Amino acid sequence: MKAIVVTDQAAGTAGMKLVERPEPQAAINDVVVRVHASGFVPTELAWPSTWTDRLDRDRTPSIPGHELAGVVTALGYGTAGLSLGQRVFGIADWYRNGTLAEYIAIEARSLAPLPGDVDFTVGASLPISGLTAWQGLFQHGRLQAGQSILVHGAAGAVGSMVTQLARQAGAYVIGTGRTADRQTALDFGAQEFVDLENDALEDIGEVDLVFDVIGGDIGKRSAGLIRAGGTLVSVVGPPEARPADGLAVDFVVESDRAQLWEIVQRVRDGRLRTNIGNIATLDDAVAAFNSTERRKGKTVIRVRP
Repeated sequence: MKAIVVTDQAAGTAGMKLVERPEPQAAINDVVVRVHASGFVPTELAWPSTWTDRLDRDRTPSIPGHELAGVVTALGYGTAGLSLGQRVFGIADWYRNGTLAEYIAIEARSLAPLPGDVDFTVGASLPISGLTAWQGLFQHGRLQAGQSILVHGAAGAVGSMVTQLARQAGAYVIGTGRTADRQTALDFGAQEFVDLENDALEDIGEVDLVFDVIGGDIGKRSAGLIRAGGTLVSVVGPPEARPADGLAVDFVVESDRAQLWEIVQRVRDGRLRTNIGNIATLDDAVAAFNSTERRKGKTVIRVRP
């Protein structure tokens, strides 16, 4: 099968290569999926799990990519809830070969059914962004109707999902981003926008929840904006500053079949819009990842026509 592999961490996306690899086999609790579309998060090339296994042993050449939509072609022993020929989508294990390939062996529990009226490209754009938003808002942020939330990177793949879900939950949403991101953030549902290049972040006053996808100085300054009892949720590592009278939470997204199903149903009925910025084929993926243009939204690779 064709697959993208990486062997040189220092090279970043420039070190990606399209090669031929053996097709994977289904181990216990696995299924094999013929990948139709794959999502890619550029930061995963900085994740230790891309390069080593759980015992910190080198596992290169490794196949990156962790979001997929495709069709089940083989069932391993002990799998349940899925069938041959079924359309599925989900997140691959961080420490195993990923989704930038024509086939993947993946734990059945990491997948959810993909309805027939949802395109594979859309399905591959949802798992990480959708589940990160859902878990950050409702499991870790405990967002309630009537609360206010500051969403950093509101025009991005994760931030746009956070913005939409927070609005639907009855929150007041303030988005942030670069000057060029203003209209996109507002289109996704932000009620206010803070231009991080020109506006004073501190002018927004206090909020109940901050959803941080940026970190650094912005993350530190955001801790001071959280009112008593509020929460700072980070997906970029442990917060460098904590709210004076609130919680600071950092988390790594986990696969959840029920949450994936809820998210895709919201896409089907029009309550959620995906944020796909670039679509390329597997043959053109390396060039797409190394484009000098600024990425907007999710990058999705169409593995099959």
